[in-house]
Amino acid sequence: MGSRTRTRASRRARLTPPRLTPRDVLHAGSAGLRSRPMRVFLSALGIAIGIATMIAVVGISSSSQAKLLRELDKLGTNMLVATPGQGMFTGQDTTLPQDAPAMIGRIDGVLSVGTTGDVAQSVRRSENIPAAETGGIAVKAAKDDLLGTLRARTARGAWLNGATGRYPAVVLGHVAAQRLGITEPGRQVFIGGRYFTVTGILAPVPLAPEIERSALVGWTAAEELLGFDGNPTAVYERSADDRVAEVRELIARTANPKTPSAVSVTDPSAALQAKAATEGAFSTLLLGLGGIALLVGGVGVANTMIISVLERRHEIGLRRSLGATKGQIRIQFVTESLLLSGLGGLAGIALGGAATAIYARAGDLPWVVPLWAVTGGFAATLAIGTLAGLYPAVRAARLSPTLALQAG
Repeated sequence: MGSRTRTRASRRARLTPPRLTPRDVLHAGSAGLRSRPMRVFLSALGIAIGIATMIAVVGISSSSQAKLLRELDKLGTNMLVATPGQGMFTGQDTTLPQDAPAMIGRIDGVLSVGTTGDVAQSVRRSENIPAAETGGIAVKAAKDDLLGTLRARTARGAWLNGATGRYPAVVLGHVAAQRLGITEPGRQVFIGGRYFTVTGILAPVPLAPEIERSALVGWTAAEELLGFDGNPTAVYERSADDRVAEVRELIARTANPKTPSAVSVTDPSAALQAKAATEGAFSTLLLGLGGIALLVGGVGVANTMIISVLERRHEIGLRRSLGATKGQIRIQFVTESLLLSGLGGLAGIALGGAATAIYARAGDLPWVVPLWAVTGGFAATLAIGTLAGLYPAVRAARLSPTLALQAG
């Protein structure tokens, strides 16, 4: 009796399928990849291209957005500009009162005020150039506090001050300097029938592009030498961050109490904010193309796995004959598919990050690759690898051991 019990127990022990440890699964799944390196490379390439495209698109968009946000932090979003509007009933252009800058400066919460006024003159490289060829450069009278209010700086030379603002001195916006072909202070330009000496050239001023295309002379010099009437045409003000909305409501009534509707108040930072918010809008199409490339790569992985199953029928039959279960065969081929797509995903992440770094370096942008793009992209490759390996794995598990061995 005891002998029979031991015999049954030994038979059950022999019929128990072997257990595979994670290390065994990994070894079995990578065996097919190690034996066909070129096929693995070509199959993983499709996945890598798809992921690289997606990572690069997101990374480049995020890097551009980060630069815009950095500029906004530096330039501030607390500047408003008051300019003359049109009369409500006449529709004609109006003017700001001469005391408008001083009145705006008295508003509670306003920190600084800078003013410019349009001068009806042209600026030319020399008197030999026809007056009609202005190059799109405006001549503006500017007060001393304009530079600080704009948070601008001079790239070369010096800004106007109490002394130079009374004499024929001019500061050029960087676009104006380029159009005039002037790269250093000390040169002269022809304005209103006389030569003005260039004392400075401004660095770019993103919040005031009209300043970049202007030749700026002192307020007193403009009145005495160029026939300027003294009326401001743009009043720039900086207010406390928590008072911007309140100040905006008061500017028009303060600048022109008689006809506040004739004053236009704008927020120059709004354009940069909108650009930063919509920076990734045009990347949707490229993300879609990257997704399509990723799916094509998944089809390539599935095709590779099917071919692998057909070529390895003898191996599958031998493993089944030695006791491997259908589940273990499925796990082996799904693991192989996951490894194949995972290798492609890692290569794609590296390629996408490198492409973003090259673009950022060339465009002087911060290098930004969001973590969600990396994790999401890699998760997508694993999901595609699982889906691509399911059918070949099921097909391999269904092979009859006898027929599989005969096929070998």
